[in-house]
Amino acid sequence: MCGINGFNWDDSELIKNMNKRLRHRGPDGEGTYVDEYVSLGHRRLAIIDLSERGKQPMSNENNSVWITYNGEVYNFKELRDGLEREGHIFKSETDTEVLIHAYEEYGPDFISGVNGMFAFCIYDSEKRILFLCRDRLGIKPLYYYWDGERFIFSSEVKGILEHNIERKINPSAFNEFISMRYISHETIFDTQLCLANFHG
Repeated sequence: MCGINGFNWDDSELIKNMNKRLRHRGPDGEGTYVDEYVSLGHRRLAIIDLSERGKQPMSNENNSVWITYNGEVYNFKELRDGLEREGHIFKSETDTEVLIHAYEEYGPDFISGVNGMFAFCIYDSEKRILFLCRDRLGIKPLYYYWDGERFIFSSEVKGILEHNIERKINPSAFNEFISMRYISHETIFDTQLCLANFHG
């Protein structure tokens, strides 16, 4: 498992603090990417490509598309073969990089051809968009907070709680947890803090 973090403004210290809170998800390293519009963070558990080439956040060749990713794409070798035939050049052996080039080639619709368990954020600096996605079954967690201005995401709620946001209990989620011992589609906090669903 890895840990992903990010938000829609620049703060290099805050993204490092989010990474620290998720250290247990990735003991093999951490990375950040910050520009004037976004801050992305990653805690790495190295599995496929153990070299520094697999470090995240990872970018395409001209640094216009960035990704922070947690998961495993089961069909990444087949996807990579097709992308190489289209002329894409890879610098690592990771499934992470396959997602970057698939986004470049097909846009957000590429996700319909991806098999696996995953949660990721792709930042397209030219279009200035953040594209977040998680797998269809929600195996890999992805939480986000949106108050109309601030957009924050993380693999765990504790990453988001590094920010100054209201902490108030969600009564329906609390009731669900007490009666069934789990919370299905909400979070325990009664704010704009949500569990992401798959769209694709």
